[in-house]
Amino acid sequence: MSIPMVDGRRFMVGKYEVIAQPIPHSRHMLRYTVFVRGTRIGALASVPTESDCRFLESPPAVPPLKMYVYRRGRPKKS
Repeated sequence: MSIPMVDGRRFMVGKYEVIAQPIPHSRHMLRYTVFVRGTRIGALASVPTESDCRFLESPPAVPPLKMYVYRRGRPKKS
């Protein structure tokens, strides 16, 4: 008795091409690789929406980290 594996597939989401391939050592999960104009921009483990693809193509800017200083002890009462 063998459990069937999921077949890969190829489809378009807007201008993005998505190729679904089985994840190694998994019988039912797929890796969705996203391409735009033939260039790989990322991969997801769930079916991507067009907004997911836009996020992979141009992620938002991340502000720089702020330094956190930990001061030991209890705060003074006055």
